[in-house]
Amino acid sequence: MRIGLRLLLGYFLIVAIAAWFVLSIFLQEVKPGVRRATEGTLIDTATLLAEFAQADMKAGNPEHGQLAQAFSRLNQQPFKANISGITKSRNEYRVYLTDAKGIVLFDSSGVAVGQDYSRWNDVWLTLQGKYGARSSPQDASNPESTVMYVAAPVRDGTTLLGVLSVGKPNSAMEPVIRRSERRILWAGVALLGIALLIGLGVVLWINRSIGGLVRYADSVTDEHPLPLPKPGSGELRKLALALESMRLKLEGKSYIEKYVHALTHELKSPLAAIRGAAEILREGPPPAIVEKFSANILQQNLRMQRLVDNLLQQARLESRAEIVPQTVDTALLFRTLCEQREAIVSTKQVSLHVITDVVFVRGDAALLEQAVGNLLDNALDFTPAGGEITLSAKQAGGQTIITVADNGSGIPDYAQDRVFERFYSLPRSNGQKSSGLGLAFAQEVARLHRGTLTLDNRPQGGAQARLTLPEK
Repeated sequence: MRIGLRLLLGYFLIVAIAAWFVLSIFLQEVKPGVRRATEGTLIDTATLLAEFAQADMKAGNPEHGQLAQAFSRLNQQPFKANISGITKSRNEYRVYLTDAKGIVLFDSSGVAVGQDYSRWNDVWLTLQGKYGARSSPQDASNPESTVMYVAAPVRDGTTLLGVLSVGKPNSAMEPVIRRSERRILWAGVALLGIALLIGLGVVLWINRSIGGLVRYADSVTDEHPLPLPKPGSGELRKLALALESMRLKLEGKSYIEKYVHALTHELKSPLAAIRGAAEILREGPPPAIVEKFSANILQQNLRMQRLVDNLLQQARLESRAEIVPQTVDTALLFRTLCEQREAIVSTKQVSLHVITDVVFVRGDAALLEQAVGNLLDNALDFTPAGGEITLSAKQAGGQTIITVADNGSGIPDYAQDRVFERFYSLPRSNGQKSSGLGLAFAQEVARLHRGTLTLDNRPQGGAQARLTLPEK
């Protein structure tokens, strides 16, 4: 199982368990909470109505007193109310009044007048001077038919005249309870959905960052390292730097071996030429021969010096993990390169064209100048007299593309896959080879800038190098 999926499942499981505990507590408290609130209103109502019942009992006519008349009128005048989506169309209170012995004197439902209610908890406890309340089913076979009763004493000073009890069916509170439970459940589902979306977003971000590191590690294994990724997390950033450090250390031995082998191969020819010239000079040849072979020694020495300088420069560049970018004007860059190579362009009678918009790129100015300069030198080496070279820069798709195109001999098929190898060089028009480090250097500069470098043949003849760099 992928680490992202594991993180998502673990996160969602934690949120689901927490939500389950919270929702279960809320759902368990909805019904008792509503009933406690209802009980509070019942005791208030019973206490208030007991004051009205006092006058009826003192008058000795509770069956037809003000309280009885009020309930009679109330039952004849139905009403309709919409309480937050719950329709109420009738009075749900049942009120009965007993004397000091618990005998029912008045019942708003008309079914218990004359009955002895002294054994019911609400009446019995109130007659004892305690808080009287009970919850009893109307139908013994239906446990959902319970009615909650709360009683209050009817007093004349300190004399207990009787008990007034107010009841309300628990079924009348069911719509409120169900609606509350439904809203809590919907809120829980929404919470889980939002948590899942947040978790999915976090996992995608982590997977993207880790995926970049994996692709970078795979590219190192394939010996074509990608630019070092820049994950958003500080920890992943440290991991990326650790991978880069590990790559440099692991590549160290192989890197040195390749360089030693390549350098040995490249130095064989100039060393052999110098040795041959020295042997001839030891025989005391004529002045003309001495001058010829002395010039050959100097030429081979200069070749080795350039090779060593380029090699050191390449090694320093490859040891860098990142650059400090700055804004580079491509028009100014092209103008500088053209001025530096004005003499060579004039000598080879090559036309050098510059096509650029107002294009700025973020990067290391010195490295970009050297990389594009290497591409331009490569084009000059393979462009015949009277040929054309074009320098251009444009922005497209969030990238800056620098192109060096020529109409020279192009790239042979056998060299297509090797042109960026260190020390690999094709013969120039004068028969000589370069150090084979110019394109490798340019490719390394592209990698440090998180870009790419390609070199392909043009359909109309010649070759085209494209250095693609991100705008940011």
